[in-house]
Amino acid sequence: MKIILQADASLDPDIVRGLRRREPSIDFQNAAGIIPDGTPDPEVLRVAADAGRILVTADVRTMMVHLTRFIEQRESPGVLLIPSTRSIGEAIEGLLVLWLTLTPADRAIRHAGFHG
Repeated sequence: MKIILQADASLDPDIVRGLRRREPSIDFQNAAGIIPDGTPDPEVLRVAADAGRILVTADVRTMMVHLTRFIEQRESPGVLLIPSTRSIGEAIEGLLVLWLTLTPADRAIRHAGFHG
């Protein structure tokens, strides 16, 4: 079983398109129509968690603070931060490696406090 991903409005849509071109079988949902720009971080986290998707975001400034609060109340599949300083190609390659190697069970281990 593979992880499934959800982009938020802060993530460059070229990353989603490029990753889908590189690996057509990946389940990576765009923000368009699901998470509008300006949606508060707690709501973004809720939408992704309700769908069982790992959130992929460029919001490195505030998202981790909200994630910490969010997981105190409920479980989250996780968040992947893609700094805007990363090139689109680097982001695609990094996400592809994670998609190829991580499983949903790996997420459970990380949430339990283990780091691999």
